[in-house]
Amino acid sequence: MTRHAFQKKTMRVAIGDILPTRTLAKDIRDTPKFRTILASIQEVGIIEPLAVHPEPAGGKGYILLDGHLRLEALKALEATEAVCLVATDDEGFTYNRQINRLSAIQEHKMILQAIRKGVPPERIAQTLSVNVERIRERERLLDGVVPEAVELLKDRMVSRGVFAILRKMKPLRQIDAAEMMISASRLNVPYAKMILAASRPDMLIEVKKPRQLDATPEDIARMERQMEKLYLDYKAVEDTLGETLLVLVVAKGFVARLLRNNAISGYLNRYHQDLTGELATVMEAVGADARTPGRE
Repeated sequence: MTRHAFQKKTMRVAIGDILPTRTLAKDIRDTPKFRTILASIQEVGIIEPLAVHPEPAGGKGYILLDGHLRLEALKALEATEAVCLVATDDEGFTYNRQINRLSAIQEHKMILQAIRKGVPPERIAQTLSVNVERIRERERLLDGVVPEAVELLKDRMVSRGVFAILRKMKPLRQIDAAEMMISASRLNVPYAKMILAASRPDMLIEVKKPRQLDATPEDIARMERQMEKLYLDYKAVEDTLGETLLVLVVAKGFVARLLRNNAISGYLNRYHQDLTGELATVMEAVGADARTPGRE
């Protein structure tokens, strides 16, 4: 089983125990970006936790990996604690690649939470510099989408328009569609429309097909067969993915140790630079797969 890049639960860390890794400009508090973050935290709270790693060598502090502006805003607000994600290791990763930005579903839940706390949608819209109708659309984002499909997509960077298309499908088809989009790594509106067009009438809330896709019955039957095959392939890969990733991660660790040997890395750089580049690319790909939350 692959290790998680971060602990599963957030924790509260004292502001004084968080150690920044870079110095901010002296006038940073006068910038529009900082003022937007400050207003957002004031009205809604922390949307995206800070990313930290425990200080090595028995230290009691936490090294800040991501969220310097958020930390500065919390200091400006005289906060005593910050909500943080704690990294489980600090070797060989670019942390901005490990940290998933706010997904559509996470943003929806954040907005609902703020509204439940009594923050008016108009104030949220003003804080985030968007039209209030956009806030109301995000509030209604998951209406008509089954919980199982939401669970599959909750940590994915899904286009918001996908959920409107899912609402046109019956519950089981919504789940199938979510799994197919994940397996194809295409979480966008055009792919969701293709799944909708390839769905049988009994799988849809409305029998009427989208007009923009002019497909013959033969085309639809062919797409349906291809998607069913893709779904079976996805299930077959899913059954062996954990074991395969474990082997790859172990192999990656072995190659990383080899490359830390100066004699070996020096030889490769002198005589096989192309091989060194390919090894780095493969290792980064393995690391990215192991860090994907949906695959852990």
